[in-house]
Amino acid sequence: MIQCLVACGGSDGTPAATAPVVVSTSGDISAGVRQFRALLGDPDNAGVPGQQPSGRRELNWDAVPDAQAAPNFLPPDFFNDTVAPRARGAVLNTPGTGVQVSADSDNPSGAAVRFGNINPAYTSTFKTYSAERLFSPIGSNIVNLTFFVAGTQTPAVVRGFGAVYTDVDGGSSSFEYFDRNDRSLGRFRVPPSNGGLSFLGVAFPTAVVARVHIIYGTSALGPNEGPGVDVAVMDDFLFGEPEPQ
Repeated sequence: MIQCLVACGGSDGTPAATAPVVVSTSGDISAGVRQFRALLGDPDNAGVPGQQPSGRRELNWDAVPDAQAAPNFLPPDFFNDTVAPRARGAVLNTPGTGVQVSADSDNPSGAAVRFGNINPAYTSTFKTYSAERLFSPIGSNIVNLTFFVAGTQTPAVVRGFGAVYTDVDGGSSSFEYFDRNDRSLGRFRVPPSNGGLSFLGVAFPTAVVARVHIIYGTSALGPNEGPGVDVAVMDDFLFGEPEPQ
């Protein structure tokens, strides 16, 4: 489903001309991902350093080497290196212990896939959209994603951000978007898909998003799921080409 708010404006009274377009889908999310890519535009600029004239950036975690994947932590600025292929303009911080990419099936430490290194039940709880690594904060259920001109320390804004979730059980997982003055542009809930995949993407008419506050379920990774406990992790990220603020 593509949910468009431009016809009547945002729910907070945002004028129609500046209201975002929301893509929200669960289950078979492939069409929603394609729709959001089209909203952000081509090409996929991958890890090319510097501002590009059009297009988008994506993170799919699968090229992260074993040394920066579970049971190890991912450096917050791993995807804002100064050179390709890691110059993508994304810095990931958490109030918890750190952010982590799940192990792949042939990692040298023998860590279990899909965050089974944290709880063995997660190997069957979580599925992937693009095999085989996933992403999550550790010690918290919050990540703050801040944008920079790719490969630089220049603060940036993007037109929009979207991502794939796995195993969203209720309405607790969400994105809140902030502008360069740290004013909220709105909070949007991720559609549930218990044991399956969900996708949420929000695109604005112009590049205004400087930061995204991402909430993962109700709990940091660790406990089994049950009443009042919803753990969720993420797969692919998609966002507009970062432009200087």
